[in-house]
Amino acid sequence: MRGHGESDTDAVLLRAVADGDAGALATLYDRHAGWLYARLARRCADAEVAREVLQDTFVTVWRSAAGHRGGEAGGWLWTIAARRLVDTRRAQERAGRIETAPMEYADGGPVSAEVPSAEERVLAGLEFGDVGTALDRISPELREVLRATVVDGLTTREAARLLGIPEGTVKTRAMRARAELRAALAQLSPAPASGGLA
Repeated sequence: MRGHGESDTDAVLLRAVADGDAGALATLYDRHAGWLYARLARRCADAEVAREVLQDTFVTVWRSAAGHRGGEAGGWLWTIAARRLVDTRRAQERAGRIETAPMEYADGGPVSAEVPSAEERVLAGLEFGDVGTALDRISPELREVLRATVVDGLTTREAARLLGIPEGTVKTRAMRARAELRAALAQLSPAPASGGLA
C-alpha cells in the first residue's frame, strides 16, 4: 500500500492511515517527526523520553487518525505529543523517577540528576491543584484555546488550524480565557484582607 509522497496532503495521508495504510503513516512520520522531536527535546532534556513520546504520538495517530477533522496535521500532532509528554512526566513523578533519574540532553551531554524546569512543573501540574480546578471552571471553548496556546505551545495560527476557528477568534478567546482563569483562581485562593497580590 506504499506509494505516498510529498504531493499528498496531511489530510489525504491521515485518511489512508485511518484505512490501515502503514505506508501513509510512514510518510506522515517522515514529514513531521523531525520538528516534533525538536519541540519535544526543548521541553524535555531526556532524549530517551522525547523519543518514547514521539513514538507514542505516532501510535496514537495510527489508532485515532479517523478522528482528525481534515487539513494540515501539524497542530493536531503537536497536541497529541504535548499531552503524551505531560502524561509521561506525571507518571515519572508518581514513580519517584523525576527527581533522581539520570538524564542526557538531546546533544548527548550528561546531566547528573534532573530537576524539572519551571515549564515542566507547570505543565505536569495543570491537571492538579488550583490551576486545574480553575481551568475546569472556565468555558470549554476558552479552555481549548488556553490549552492549545499555553499548554501545547502552539502559535495563534497553529491553534486556529487545530480548533477550526479564525486567528482573531483565537486571540480574543485567549484574552477572555486569561481573564476568566484569573477570576477563577482568585475565587479559589482569595487574598488575605490585610494584603495579598495585586
